[in-house]
Amino acid sequence: MDAALGLMRRIPPKHIDTALSALLSLLPHHSSDLLSQVDQPLQVLSDIECGKEFILCEYNRDADSYRSPWSNKYHPPLEDGPYPSSDLRKLEIEANDVFAVYCDQYYEGGISSVYMWEDENEGFVACFLIKKDGSKSGHGRRGYLQEGAWDAIHVVEVGPDENGTSHYCLTSTVMLSLTTNNESSGSFNLSGSIRRQMTMDLAVAEGHLHNMGKMIEELEGKLRNSLEQVYFGKTKEMVCTLRPPAELLQMRFPDNRDV
Repeated sequence: MDAALGLMRRIPPKHIDTALSALLSLLPHHSSDLLSQVDQPLQVLSDIECGKEFILCEYNRDADSYRSPWSNKYHPPLEDGPYPSSDLRKLEIEANDVFAVYCDQYYEGGISSVYMWEDENEGFVACFLIKKDGSKSGHGRRGYLQEGAWDAIHVVEVGPDENGTSHYCLTSTVMLSLTTNNESSGSFNLSGSIRRQMTMDLAVAEGHLHNMGKMIEELEGKLRNSLEQVYFGKTKEMVCTLRPPAELLQMRFPDNRDV
């Protein structure tokens, strides 16, 4: 099981579905563990009643149906599916409205969904999801990428209120894949994923949504910086070393004009 999880952490996001299906056929007795611990690229479904799209994941699924955060109904319809309590549903509705604005401001478009449910420790869990299709035919507003996807999964475990303070544990995963294909850069593919965790004890006076949003904004900023340094920075360094631009070659060999 440990070897399987280690392998999945090294698989490019665009190949995770294929690799996971192969592992499920090899390890059927670990299927529940694999499905719960392996983050898969996010899929989208349309809520026809509300005219909005929502994101599919393990946290809003029951059997083969998925609950929409907009209408609070399962698609396809499910009679006995689990639902959040009335108070938690109010917080879920507010979180979806706020996170949609966050998604537009930080990602210049995309799809967001927030799901909440009670846990066994008298607290609750919230899952914040963002899917951005950065391709020319998707949500990309700049049109640089032939293909591109950013999937962000933020799961916040919120403990019970104790003397005006709650314990928050945030686990964030980002999966990135992009492909360019033009005359200046040629064909280029880059993909990978990163996961980080953050825990904080915060006062609930300003509200759970404020505290969760603050943590997500901070950790997601760190994840973006890490991706930029690790994936883009190292790739640029490697490419420039193997195929240095003409200006750099001229600086290294000023007397050889044919280089």
